[in-house]
Amino acid sequence: MLDFLNDLDINVFLFLNSLHDPFFDVLMWGFSDKLIWIPLYLYLIYLIVRKYGWESITILLSLTILIALSDQISVLIKENVERFRPSHNPDIKEQVRTLNGYMGGNYGFVSSHAANSWALVYFLYKFLNLRFTLLGPILIIWAILVSYSRIYLGVHYPCDILGGALLGIVLSWIIVTLYQRIISRLCFSKEC
Repeated sequence: MLDFLNDLDINVFLFLNSLHDPFFDVLMWGFSDKLIWIPLYLYLIYLIVRKYGWESITILLSLTILIALSDQISVLIKENVERFRPSHNPDIKEQVRTLNGYMGGNYGFVSSHAANSWALVYFLYKFLNLRFTLLGPILIIWAILVSYSRIYLGVHYPCDILGGALLGIVLSWIIVTLYQRIISRLCFSKEC
C-alpha cells in the first residue's frame, strides 16, 4: 500500500511539475519567494493592530512563536524522515524541472513553505474573523499558490505539501487554543 501511495505521489508530482510556461515560471518563482510577501505581512499586522490595539502585542508574539515552531518542526521532520526531494531523488531527478538552478536541501517531507503559510492562514482566520470577508478567500488562494509553487519548482511532492499544510494548521490550532485559554484566564481581551 505504501509503495502504491509513493508511486502515486511521484506520478502526480511529475505531471504537475511538467506543466511549465515562461509566464508561470516567473509567477511561481515569486510565489515561493518569502521576501516578496513583506507588504502583505505588513498589511496583516496593520489589520491585527487596528482590530486589537494593545492586545495585538500578545497576538503578534503568539504569531511569531507559531511561525518559528512551524518552521523549525518542519525542518526537524525533514531531518528525521529523510525523504529525498524530487530534485534530489536519484530515480527521477533527471525528469524533474527546476528553475534557476534551485534544488533545495536534500530532504523535503514536510514542506516548510506549506506549513508556514497554512499556519498563518488558520491563525488569521481565527483572529481576524475572515469567514465573511474577501481577505479570507484571498489568503486561502495565496496559501494554495505558495504551496503549489513548491511542486512547480521541483522541490516538493504533493504529500510534502499536504503534510506541511496539516502540520501548520494543527500547530496554529494549538497556539490559538492556548492563547484563548490563557487570555480568558487573564481577562485581558476585549470580551472580558
